Parts: sequence; structure tokens; C-alpha cells
Amino acid sequence: MHITDVTPADLEAVTTLWEEAGLTRPWNPPATDLHRALDGSTSTVLGAFRDGRLVGTVMVGHDGHRGWVYYLAVAVPERGMGLGRRLMQAAEAWLVERGAVKLQLMVRESNTAVTGFYDRLGYADAHVRVVAKRLD
Repeated sequence: MHITDVTPADLEAVTTLWEEAGLTRPWNPPATDLHRALDGSTSTVLGAFRDGRLVGTVMVGHDGHRGWVYYLAVAVPERGMGLGRRLMQAAEAWLVERGAVKLQLMVRESNTAVTGFYDRLGYADAHVRVVAKRLD
């Protein structure tokens, strides 16, 4: 298994994985997010590949101070074997190499199954309110 940047050639495999993991929403096309991340100088999508097959992803980016993680996904047969942890470690290392001093992520309140995972990795509720406004 190796973790490396995905490429536009991985589009179908990435979006399929994100859909199977329940990370997509109808109003937010995953292909658009993937292209934005790959086209930016401050972001990427890291993919975990086993025998040439994509089995995990994490989107990572930064604003010069804070890093952000999105689309952490692990294929169902690969879950529970530490791949999510390895992907988060890779995202953290990517951010440290670029000078980010803090990593943040958002978890939907309805996604209670994943909160324990992030707790075990040392992430804690920052007690901030995230507000958003759609610009499209």
C-alpha cells in the first residue's frame, strides 16, 4: 500500500469511493471539489492505493496558518485496519511540510460513527460555531 497524490485520471475511482462512503451531497458535485483541490497550489487529495486500486482518500489544504481536511474515506473492506489513521497522518505531514500550525476538520453532527475515530487521534471539539453561506 502506498499513499500519494491522486490525479485527474483517478476521478471516477475517487468519486465512487466518496459516494460509497456517504460523503457526497447532491448540491456539491464531488468531481468539482476534486478538480478544485488538484488545481490549487495549497491543496491536494491524497489517495491510498493497494495493488493499483484506490482504497482511501483524504483532501487536505491550508490557508497559510490552518490546515483543513475533507473527504476522509476508506473503502468498506479496508476499514478497521488503520488506514484512516495512516491517511490522517499523511495529511498532517503534508500540512507540516507547508508550515501549517493547526489542523481543523468538520464532522456532520449526524455522523456520530466517526467522532470516536477523531477522538482517538487526539482531535477535540474546538467549541466554535461554523457558519456558512453558499456563493454559487
